[in-house]
Amino acid sequence: MTWHLHWLEASGDLAPWREKIATEIEGARTALSQLLPPPSLDVLIQRLPNVVIPQIGMLGRAYRKNLFALTLDPDNRNFERCLHDGTLRRQVIHEVHHCLRMGAVGYGRTLGEALVSEGLAGRFVSYLFGTPPEPWECAVDDATLRKHRPEDADLVASPYDHKGWFFGGGGLRPYWYGYSLGYRLVGDWLATVPEPTARLWVDVSADSVLAAGRRGILSSHPDQ
Repeated sequence: MTWHLHWLEASGDLAPWREKIATEIEGARTALSQLLPPPSLDVLIQRLPNVVIPQIGMLGRAYRKNLFALTLDPDNRNFERCLHDGTLRRQVIHEVHHCLRMGAVGYGRTLGEALVSEGLAGRFVSYLFGTPPEPWECAVDDATLRKHRPEDADLVASPYDHKGWFFGGGGLRPYWYGYSLGYRLVGDWLATVPEPTARLWVDVSADSVLAAGRRGILSSHPDQ
């Protein structure tokens, strides 16, 4: 399937980097095709300062099963490195996984579903490229994950405080807590699945992953 790139340039020109950006996006599509048929997608690409992840100079966001956006900031000191070291390619796959899941079981409306969707996207990137977790996926150690772990009532809450759980809003939890917990939760689930099929990476239910987490990182007994 075709990926249509849409360059939104009213907020800034990306001409000096356009060829490399397109190459990295195509590299992501090619990598995905080794495991799953790439979906038909529209990709919005824009240049904006101060809204990207500072550590990488870019940010992805999925909107629905056939649309995601990449926001890039070439003025960020980390942008050039991350454009050339595979970070952009990994960001694309992360967002494409969200799109695939949105077209299947959905990203989710509860905290538990969001944790699983983020964790699956992160682990899928690691699986596809053989890369370690991103900084936000390993920002919090297991002891701290357990200290702040959500209760069952939190996991099924809708609406829920996404900023508070994922970005430490209000200072109640560490920054990037939700991304690290989601990555760890899916790790617990993967330990119970000898070799997940390509579709299972997308279609697995949040309940299945959370059940594994309750025997692992969500357990109040660390040795369990």
